[in-house]
Amino acid sequence: MSEGGFKKPWSGRFSEETEKAVEEFTASISFDSRLYRYDIKGSIAHCKALEKASIITSDESDRIISALQEIEKEIEEGKFEFSTELEDIHMHIEKRLIEKIGELGGKLHTGRSRNDQVVLDMRLYLADQIEEILSNIRAVQKVLLEKAKSSLDIIMPGYTHLQMAQPVMLSHYLIAFIDMLDRDRERFLDCLKRVKVLPSGSGALAGIPYDLDRYYIAELLGFPEISKNSIDAVSDRDFLIEFASSAAITMVHLGRLSEDFIIWASSEFGFIEIPDKFSTGSSIMPQKKNPDVFELIRGKTGRIFGNLQSLLVMMKGLPLSYNRDMQEDKEAIFDTVDTLKGCLKILVPLLDAVNFRKEAMLTAVNSGFLTSTDLADYLVRKGVPFRKAHEIVGNLVKYCISSSRRLSELTLEEMQRFSPQFEIDALRFIDPWNSVNTRSLPGGTARICVEERIREIERQFAD
Repeated sequence: MSEGGFKKPWSGRFSEETEKAVEEFTASISFDSRLYRYDIKGSIAHCKALEKASIITSDESDRIISALQEIEKEIEEGKFEFSTELEDIHMHIEKRLIEKIGELGGKLHTGRSRNDQVVLDMRLYLADQIEEILSNIRAVQKVLLEKAKSSLDIIMPGYTHLQMAQPVMLSHYLIAFIDMLDRDRERFLDCLKRVKVLPSGSGALAGIPYDLDRYYIAELLGFPEISKNSIDAVSDRDFLIEFASSAAITMVHLGRLSEDFIIWASSEFGFIEIPDKFSTGSSIMPQKKNPDVFELIRGKTGRIFGNLQSLLVMMKGLPLSYNRDMQEDKEAIFDTVDTLKGCLKILVPLLDAVNFRKEAMLTAVNSGFLTSTDLADYLVRKGVPFRKAHEIVGNLVKYCISSSRRLSELTLEEMQRFSPQFEIDALRFIDPWNSVNTRSLPGGTARICVEERIREIERQFAD
């Protein structure tokens, strides 16, 4: 006998009450209480299916649904008491239902098991969370787009191996993350198809002997599909692993953006200024201004990776069908949802507040040899094989380094010492904006390409 005289669902088989330590160890109510809304939503749909199958009357259905709605309100208003003795959210709601309407409340569990009930709750929960995450991603994309539109006159060094490589438009760089986040949205949308599959009617594992209309339940809950195998339905956690994988990839992108901005905020780079309200200081060094928000996003990436690993290890080698190990899925998923949403939400005002330092970026572009490839391409147009042109320009760069000169400081006569093919028009190819604008194939960094891509994204966001 449990709290308030409520018997555990399996008590008829047992001659002893559950050990208190076992109740505390096996209880999941401390974290699955957040599923209450979805448990009640699924229970209401199940109740309507029981009525449709004439297992309960219309009046009984109305009384059960009304009581469930009252319980939902009690939980939302903080008037509901939770206890480890009742183990999980399902038993809490069932106990309260029976308290409210008596034995009639016990009819609700007809034709279902906690095995299919819990997976339904998680599917309903995750469907809602994915919709919110999609909205959060779009919000980050929109602020990146606005930054790209306002930065069309800013040129910066593009990097490979964290070494300055070629000049690119800052807008082109920012749009790279919009494209990454587009792929993230596609993954979550695709994942959503496999989340919205109805497991109800699967019972513990073998299905149920009642004539419940599963398609009717699916329609009530907004699920386009029903599961096709009852054993798989109660033991499937692929949709959670897929979600966690999509979240991990998204965090890779947020972590890479954060890494760049952390570097750019350093005094050595000085490419960006993060406002004081989005920064923190040091408890010992008065001069410090730290990019802690970006650092925490970078750090939380590993946390989400860990949750994915936890889910994969949990499911590895589990025999079919349901096993209690699967209770461990919730904390990993809840933490992944909360962490990802938190990172996406803070990024919107943070990115909006970041100031790009145009002159610092231009100085960096001019301080390197970022248009070296353009000079090699110039020679190619003059008939020099690319490998030979590469060697010529490499020697030219070596000469600049030894004489502490920039490419832009060379005279035509000096350039012709390395190749007679250099003519007066070669000097134009040293200009970084010329370098940018010659890369005008679709997807390139030329301003004409970037402006067209911005228009394309605006049309996409308007749809």
